[in-house]
Amino acid sequence: MSPLKGFFNSSVARKFWMAITGLFLITFLLVHLGVNLVMFAGKDAFNQATHFMATNPLIQVMQYVLAAGFLVHIIMGIKLTMQNKAARSVGYAYENAAANSSWSSRNMIISGGLVLVFLILHMRNFFYEMKFTENIGTYTLDGVVLHNDFLLVSSLFTTWYYVVIYVLAFIALGIHLNHGFQSAFQSAGWKNSNWKGLMQTVGTVFSAIIAIGFSAIAIYFFLNPAQ
Repeated sequence: MSPLKGFFNSSVARKFWMAITGLFLITFLLVHLGVNLVMFAGKDAFNQATHFMATNPLIQVMQYVLAAGFLVHIIMGIKLTMQNKAARSVGYAYENAAANSSWSSRNMIISGGLVLVFLILHMRNFFYEMKFTENIGTYTLDGVVLHNDFLLVSSLFTTWYYVVIYVLAFIALGIHLNHGFQSAFQSAGWKNSNWKGLMQTVGTVFSAIIAIGFSAIAIYFFLNPAQ
């Protein structure tokens, strides 16, 4: 086996790629939340924002990079979980896990799996409808033809069970991010003992912002259906 191939198959390399893709996905979540929050500005503002996202060449290229990032993150996460389980005895893991790590860190594969299931549902209900159907209709504003993405999103949030699933999914994502944020910086070599407390605080605040931000949008439009 060549040194290069050995490196990419090592646990260090897997953790590194988990960290890099994780940081990339963290950036995406911030952008995605920012666009979704435009819903509070009304139909036209949100539809203009999604029109920009759908027609910007850079963003169109980055969506494929994003998809690749998700795949790498998922594959590396599964491989690392299997590798860690194989490297330690069951007795040692059960005896020491609670004392040496947080609940979120011990259950990253569970929270990640829940997020993945929701992501598939989310892609079907939003991305597929926006990209490949004409179900939401169009209208013209200042000479620009806009898809009524606002209607699609807000209408889904009028269904109580979808709102419940949506909120629970982002709670799971928040739990996943709470450990993942800190782990990503550590694995990338950007965290040391001097910054440990700060990074833990930033990670907790960031995960809370993501979970609360997305959940608040769903709850608001459930309680205040768009006209």
